Amino acid sequence: MLLDEPLGALDAMTKITMQEELARIHEVEKITMVLVTHDLEEAIYLADRVLILPKTKGDPIRTIEVTLSRPRVRSSADFVALRQELMAEFGLH
Repeated sequence: MLLDEPLGALDAMTKITMQEELARIHEVEKITMVLVTHDLEEAIYLADRVLILPKTKGDPIRTIEVTLSRPRVRSSADFVALRQELMAEFGLH
């Protein structure tokens, strides 16, 4: 299933509900999903692998394996640590 920014225009509560539904569909149907998002937390919550595209053409694509157990808990120490690591890579705090 290809999903290109499917949740970007939703309010926060609906977005979380839909993320949980996508995670459920993935678990039940065992289908491959390719999700394009600019939301780091969404990527961590839904993905097994995150690809970070470079700002400069020709630079390598960075791949991060998300090894957190499922179901993912956004408030868990491992989830928060991974989110902070990714935010730091983007120069965010």
